[in-house]
Amino acid sequence: MAASGGGPGADWLPPRSPGGPVVRTVEMHAGGEPLRVVLPGGLPGLEPPGGGELPLLALRRRLLTSPELDALRRLLMHEPRGHRDMYGALLVRGGQEEEEDAGALFVHNEGASSMCGHAVLCLARLALDYGLRRPPPAAAEEEEVPVTIRCPCGPVVAFASWDGQRSGSRVRFHSVPAFADATDLTVDVPGYGKVVVDIAYGGAFYAFLSAEKLGLDVCSSKLRDLVDAASAVTEAVKAQYTVCHPHIKDVSFLYGTILTDGKDAFSDEPTSNICVFADAQVDRSPTGSGVTARIALQYHKGLIQLGQTRTFRSSTTGSLFTGKAVKESKSGDHNAVIVEVSGESFYTGTSAFTLEENDPLKYGFLLK
Repeated sequence: MAASGGGPGADWLPPRSPGGPVVRTVEMHAGGEPLRVVLPGGLPGLEPPGGGELPLLALRRRLLTSPELDALRRLLMHEPRGHRDMYGALLVRGGQEEEEDAGALFVHNEGASSMCGHAVLCLARLALDYGLRRPPPAAAEEEEVPVTIRCPCGPVVAFASWDGQRSGSRVRFHSVPAFADATDLTVDVPGYGKVVVDIAYGGAFYAFLSAEKLGLDVCSSKLRDLVDAASAVTEAVKAQYTVCHPHIKDVSFLYGTILTDGKDAFSDEPTSNICVFADAQVDRSPTGSGVTARIALQYHKGLIQLGQTRTFRSSTTGSLFTGKAVKESKSGDHNAVIVEVSGESFYTGTSAFTLEENDPLKYGFLLK
């Protein structure tokens, strides 16, 4: 509706294709890593007709195989509306029987992930502020509210602060069982030679190694050199080693490589890393699922104990997450741990995206 005088009002939308999608989003970030959130029912074709439930892994498979849904993913993630490092969360209604507040599909430049920690830090706040999770009555003091979010890797419980009116920026979550999958694995990386890596799972599988093994410094080397090296390691590991989750076939893929400063032994000082995932996409945050996997790896190696908090720094933005193993668990034959990750998340705005049918770039593009 136009405002008086012909100017655009709050609900005004630009000329667009008749019957074309209008996708409204909430924009957030945690540790500098963006999150473009589509609320439940906001993406045409994602949820079953009639509002029925469909298992989240089946929805993820539909997203990855449907040309129509993939076009909407690209519309939201790729240029000109996004960029090659944009990240998103497509929310679906939570399962009533399991008391889940929301389900989330995580999307990026290449497809869809199995877990995203920085997104969980954001979504816990959004669930309270947008009514997906009914907050408690107004309290005299700020309190934490548990928010259960079903991710493709399983349900994750987050704890968001609430002052009776709105959420606070500080959030923490408890992971799915995380474990070391392989340690001291030698892989032949073209251009870099034989290097030794570790593989660990924190809702997604990552390869870990010190950047120094590749002749780089995670804090001072050029970003392009770090991205190229991490991408080469990812492709080499995929070709020479097969990851396998003991229970969930759909998450049995290597998501990316995390280059570290090599400071894995317990210390009060922050340890830095950079995560390169999907199609050479760079995480601006310390990476929530990566922190989860790295804590599991350090615990497996006896470098940290239960309850010891480590601080992780993003080498790209300097943002900080903390992580600690809170209890032992099992995942198939793997000795696993539940990891608590803490960080801050923030709102940056809202958007409404449309398209014009005669736009040759309406579903986006990527520059490499």
